[in-house]
Amino acid sequence: MNIKQMIKTDKTILGSWVNSASPIVAELMATTGFDFLTVDAEHSAIDLPQTQILFQAIKSGNQECAPLVRLPNNDYYETKRYMDAGAAGVIAPLINTAAQACEVVEAVKFPPHGARGVGFCRANRYGMRLNELVADDYLESFVCVQIEHIDAINNLEEILSVEGIDVAMIGPYDLSASMGITGEFEHQDMLAAKDRILRICREKSIAPGIHVVQPDPQEAARRALEGYRFIAYSLDITMLMQSCLTGLEAVKKLIME
Repeated sequence: MNIKQMIKTDKTILGSWVNSASPIVAELMATTGFDFLTVDAEHSAIDLPQTQILFQAIKSGNQECAPLVRLPNNDYYETKRYMDAGAAGVIAPLINTAAQACEVVEAVKFPPHGARGVGFCRANRYGMRLNELVADDYLESFVCVQIEHIDAINNLEEILSVEGIDVAMIGPYDLSASMGITGEFEHQDMLAAKDRILRICREKSIAPGIHVVQPDPQEAARRALEGYRFIAYSLDITMLMQSCLTGLEAVKKLIME
């Protein structure tokens, strides 16, 4: 079952973020059973060749784990190259208008549903599966738009009316920052914005998503119960940092005793 098929079920989809550029870490994370792993090409130093290697590592760890990319921007020429490198889909940052959402869908989808160029690449096994990839593209290629600015909240109905969008995902830090309440996730304005996203996602039959940045299982479970169906659980560098801090503190405390 690919990630688009999973979206159509009632299953809560759990994934994570890869920022470290380490193929070993990406392979290990995939092996643990995440439904998807997103290579973060926006907020890390990972470039396109490294992203392709990370995609290979993810599939090596778990064939069922969807390799996604958070795009560095929403440029057509870059987006199609990430798809050609083997992305199952994209997470597009800072989508604030329906026109921007249309541009992303066009770059991800082949004609007649989009404008993605056709060429031999890793995604089609270097030409051996080209016809199959093009034929199955609309049913398999995944598009998630990130809602992370107050302008996107104001334009949400138009954005989510764009055909081809599978998930609308809240970027909590950027969204709160655009509202002048950076990191205040329980502020009434932030809660109202999240409620609006959940409501309009239901109306448009689009899965709502959110990034639970800290590795907090309780928060991830709460978000699922609130109705979020596409959840990114923390990220590799944060989980590693928290594990080191917790372990080091425990060891020091035991030594002091």
